[in-house]
Amino acid sequence: MSIVKEIQEALAVLSVPEKAEFFPRFFKTGKGEYGEGDLFLGVTVPDQRSVAKEYFSKINLEELSILLSSKYHEHRLTALFILVSKFEKTKDKALKEEVVAFYLNHLPYVNNWDLVDSSCYKILGRYAYENQKDNLLIELSESEEMWHKRIAVVGTMHYIKKGSFDLIKEFVTRNLKHPHDLMHKANGWLLREMGNKNEAELISYLNQYYKEMPRTCLRYAIEKLDEDLRQDYLKGRV
Repeated sequence: MSIVKEIQEALAVLSVPEKAEFFPRFFKTGKGEYGEGDLFLGVTVPDQRSVAKEYFSKINLEELSILLSSKYHEHRLTALFILVSKFEKTKDKALKEEVVAFYLNHLPYVNNWDLVDSSCYKILGRYAYENQKDNLLIELSESEEMWHKRIAVVGTMHYIKKGSFDLIKEFVTRNLKHPHDLMHKANGWLLREMGNKNEAELISYLNQYYKEMPRTCLRYAIEKLDEDLRQDYLKGRV
């Protein structure tokens, strides 16, 4: 039996029919958050991580490509958990670059909320930051494809963890007028995390741009601020 079939069968054993029926409704399949036609097995994320942990060292990138191109959401997410493990657990620079190239070559399959948020900042964000390759994320941010923009935005999470905010602020400012609410959520989430790291930095940014922010973006951005300050921003009285 091939390693891909082993992983698929391991996931099938963990599937729950009730969850498979519930996930598409809960995750708004076909309405922007997940791709039209995505299939669900009904396997929880902890179970997927467990399978990924067992198999990440046994599967090569060529085989992983088969798993990542599956129509089943859990196959693709498990493949990305495996890819993240391959990136994080090697000190071989050439292998890290191979993983990054693989990720970039398979972007068409990284096309929903879970897949982006579970993988991109741990691979692209870390690689771009540690190798001073901001242009890798900047080029994605300039794409017309919404998920490429979101990958660029979420990729900067590693920058936030390191206390580097310039690229985050540039991406958020550039996407304030994006037509899709998912980008507004992403922008607000990033700003909130920036505020967790440095509240003064967030307040300085908000004071300059909050009036231009879509309400979704603003609500996420101010979520962790004091109640009085949140109300001031929402009412426009700062």
